[in-house]
Amino acid sequence: MAMCESEVAEKCVTQQGITLNVRAVIAFKVGNDTESIIAAAQRFLSEQDQMSVLTGRIFAGHLRSIIGSMTVEEIIRERQKLATEVLDGSKEEMARIGLTVDALQIQSIDDDGLGYIDAMSAPHNAAIQQQAQIAQAKANQAAAEAEQESQRKQAEFARQTAVVKAQYKAEIDKAQAEAAQAGPLAEAQAQREVLEMRTELAQRAAELRQQELVAEVVKPAEAEAERVRILAVADAEKMKIQAEAAASHNRVALDRMLIDQLPVIVEKAARGLAGRI
Repeated sequence: MAMCESEVAEKCVTQQGITLNVRAVIAFKVGNDTESIIAAAQRFLSEQDQMSVLTGRIFAGHLRSIIGSMTVEEIIRERQKLATEVLDGSKEEMARIGLTVDALQIQSIDDDGLGYIDAMSAPHNAAIQQQAQIAQAKANQAAAEAEQESQRKQAEFARQTAVVKAQYKAEIDKAQAEAAQAGPLAEAQAQREVLEMRTELAQRAAELRQQELVAEVVKPAEAEAERVRILAVADAEKMKIQAEAAASHNRVALDRMLIDQLPVIVEKAARGLAGRI
């Protein structure tokens, strides 16, 4: 069977005496069983549009009855419970006219501007607003911290970049200075080596000249002095022998003594001269 709808807009008074405007939509149809079809046909065959009207009246009555046993707080917090109780309460009456209900949806509930529902939800709304403000404050703080961290990282990166650039510049300047000094330093080193070689050659020449002077002047002079000394010693020895011979008035003995001593004197003189050369 085709599905039908019925809308209900009813003023209902709660257990606390507060009037509420309740709007609901009911989805219903004729039952599939023979008994339901016969019951619906007997009642609505000539006036099918009355099915929605009668269904609305039935549900309006059950809404008023059930809402009258509930508080506003229960109705607002437990809307599904309200719908279930209305459905359960209307099933038997709907079945008697051959109709079955598929669903009941409570669309809206208000207190017609009284402010009770708004006041009831105010703490919740305030808590929600507070949570939203706290969340916004935390988000703002997190954004500020992120911005500060980003700025700090940028500053640190800039500092490190400046340090690296300074190091590169110092290395480049050092390399350029070393390159600029390399030529003069190499030339100075070469000049120093030449000077050292010339000094060494001069020292060697001086040593050789000293050796030559020793060979040419000192050694001959020493040899001549030794020769003179030896001859003087020989002459003194000769005079001594002559004196001794004269003293004895023996000319033959004197001559003989000279002849005998002459080889010894000459040998001594020769040995001394050979040792000095």
